[in-house]
This record gives sequence, structure tokens and C-alpha cells, in this order.
Amino acid sequence: MASSRKPTTKLAAFMATLPLLALLFLSGALEAVVGASNDTSAAGASYTCSSGSMFLASQSVFSLDRYGARGDGRHDDTRALARAWKAACASPRPAVVLVPNGRRYLLKVVTLRGPCKSTVTVTVKGTLVASPNRADWSDRDRRLWIVFRSVNKLTLDGGGTIDGNGHKWWPHSCKINKALPCKEAPTALSFHYCTNLKVDNLKIVNSQQIHMSVEDCANVQLAKLSITAPGTSPNTDGIHITRSKDVWVTNCKIKTGDDCISIEDGTHKLHVSNVICGPGHGISIGSLGDDNSRAKVSGITIDSIQLHGTTNGARIKTYQGGSGYAKDITFQNMIMYNVKNPIIIDQNYCDKTRPCREQRSAVQISNVVFENIRGTTVTKDAIKMSCSKNVPCQGITLQNIDLKMQGGKGITESTCQNAKWRKYGSVVPQPCTSKYKGTVGLLLEFLLSSHSWSSW
Repeated sequence: MASSRKPTTKLAAFMATLPLLALLFLSGALEAVVGASNDTSAAGASYTCSSGSMFLASQSVFSLDRYGARGDGRHDDTRALARAWKAACASPRPAVVLVPNGRRYLLKVVTLRGPCKSTVTVTVKGTLVASPNRADWSDRDRRLWIVFRSVNKLTLDGGGTIDGNGHKWWPHSCKINKALPCKEAPTALSFHYCTNLKVDNLKIVNSQQIHMSVEDCANVQLAKLSITAPGTSPNTDGIHITRSKDVWVTNCKIKTGDDCISIEDGTHKLHVSNVICGPGHGISIGSLGDDNSRAKVSGITIDSIQLHGTTNGARIKTYQGGSGYAKDITFQNMIMYNVKNPIIIDQNYCDKTRPCREQRSAVQISNVVFENIRGTTVTKDAIKMSCSKNVPCQGITLQNIDLKMQGGKGITESTCQNAKWRKYGSVVPQPCTSKYKGTVGLLLEFLLSSHSWSSW
């Protein structure tokens, strides 16, 4: 019996040391984490908990504060963000760049480059705010503020804010002060050559110019974004998309001084749904063909949109002299609230300091559907189709449209130039009737309402 009690005693002694060993282990782990927080080259903690969000143990977390950021809204934190990004991008396992909650991180121009070794998530809990000093931007980088370039599988999320400090820039715009030369201002958030990109649950406010630009990207998901600037702010487009494909924009609220969403050359397979827009200039394809350029846009679906007090609703705009095409476009399930131009195609668009000269060539507009669009307008011309004489609009479909004057203050009309169109169902106002007057006009209106198609 004595021999059997001896190993039991040793086991009991070993078990008694376990709490001490665990304490020593935890102490060492905490010491390592504290040491890492003082070492800006550290690989990052394996997990952390911030503002109620737990990061998984499989992720490395790189907080701006660990890289020297002050987060007081006064000191420059640009280097801290750049260093945190560099470490996260070099991480062999999924990484999180954390912008902590409750703090304001002042930034000048910064470009965060890939490719990265693994996936990177930038979790914005606090606020990234632009420097109020316009001299921090040179003529070379005036168009940019925060740029992500050549990154695969990038995610931005967190519910925080990106503040462009635009009120420091807007008074210097030639659109506000006609005596000033026209110069570009920074885009708050730019994505260049990114693939498999997700931007979710962010607030972008008061951008210097465009709020978000997606350029040369593929497989992009933009969701639950709140984009806000005063209706008088110049050129503050909400989301700008160009030379990109397979892009989804869903569940966003955009209130700006320019286009809520602007869709430019090289955009293919874009789907926009459940967006609330206004104030602003509406949702626009274009402008295309500027300075005799060639444009290619196709496969665009704009679905389930509310527009409140916007200058335009569903718009396609091109310059004279351009070439290429804008085709296979659908605007559907849209509600207009006191919109100035609910449906408009303008192939004589001109936004230059001098009048644009008349030219024969134009971007070909074809296979465009306006379907299930209803609401109110503040002008009589609810439908405007001003197309090129030499390159007429082809295959325009108007289906189930009901656009009435605000407060019932008159009858809406429509105008058409060089547009080949077809109507289905009830279309109010009748297409292309306002160019006709008197008895002949009434007869033509009756004939149009009795047939399913017509063209000019």
C-alpha cells in the first residue's frame, strides 16, 4: 500500500502547481502583448475585443494606436496608418487594421498598396478625418486622399466615419466662385485595381469632392453605406464607378451635392438596388464621350430606388463628338418625389466653361428600359429624350410609368428628339406628345395610346 501511495502524492503535488503554472503562463502572455504594443514592428495580437467586437484568434490585429497614432484629431496620424497597413499586408494570416472607437485620426494623403500576403480587413470604429490644411495636397496628388491600390480580398467595415473636411475645399471651387480657375479636389476614398472588394457599414461625410471612387476593379460589393454632404456642395458625387465590372451596390443612403451614383466609361455588369438618393443630381450614366473619347458601358441594372428632390432621376448623358456605346441598361422600380427631370437622355450634354461645338459623332445609346417608374415632378417635361441626329437612340422601352406634377399643378409632358422607342402598358405622360400642338397633336396622342410602339 505504501508503494501505491507514493505516486499519488507526487501527482497531487503536480496538480497543486498547475494554477501557479497557468498564472505564470498568462503573465508571460500578457507581458508579450504589452511588449508588442510598444513595438511598432510587432506581428499583432492574435485576438482582441474592441467596442463589443471580438476578432477571431486566427486573425492578427494591428491597431493604429500601437503604431504611434494619437487619435486626437490634431496630430498627424498618416504614418501610423501606413505602418499598421504595411504590417497587416505582410501578415501571413488574415489581418485586421483597427481604427479604434471614440477617436479622430487626422490624415493627409495616404496610399495603401497591395498585393498582400493574406486577406486584410480595415475595421473603422472611430473617425478618419482629412487634414484641414489644403496645402498638404500638391498639384500632383490633388485628386486623392485615402487610396487602396492593387489589393485582393480587401474588406472595409466597422460602422465608423470617414470625414473629408470638405467645407475647407468647397468655397475654392469654380462652381461656387466663378472667378476662380477650375481645379480638382480630393476623392475621400479611392479603390484602384482592387479585386474581391467589400465595403460595408461605413459613414462617409463631407468629402472634398467625390466621396468614393471605384476604378479598374472587379467583383465589388458596396453595402449599407451612408454618404452625406450638403446639397450645395460642388462635385460631391456619392459613388463613382469607372472601368470596373461585376459591381453590386445595395442598401445605401446617399445625400450629396452631385450624382448619388455616377457610372462612367468601362463599367460592365453593375447592379444597384435599394438605394435612397437625395438631395443630389440623381443616378447618372455618364457623362460619356468627353473630349471626343470612346466609351463602353453595358449590363447596367438600377432597381428599387427612391429619389427625393433630386435634379434628375434616371439619366444618361453624353457629349457630342464621342464614340462607343451605352447599351443593355435598365432603370426599374423607381419612386420619384418632386424630381426635376425624372427620365432624361441627353446626348448634347456640356459641362464646360465654353459652349460645346456641334459634332456629328456620338456614343450609341441602345436597349434601354425604363420600367415601373412613378412619382412626382416639379417640371412639366417628365420624360426627355434628346438624342443625336446622326446616331439616334435605339431600342428605348417605356413601360408602366406614372409621373405627375407635384401637388397636381398641371399635366406632365414628354419631349423626344431622334429616339426610337416602344411603350408597354400605361405610360403617363404619353411619350413624345409635347412637340405636337392643336388638333393634329391630339390625334397623334390618340394614335400613340392605341398602339404599342412608335419611333422618330
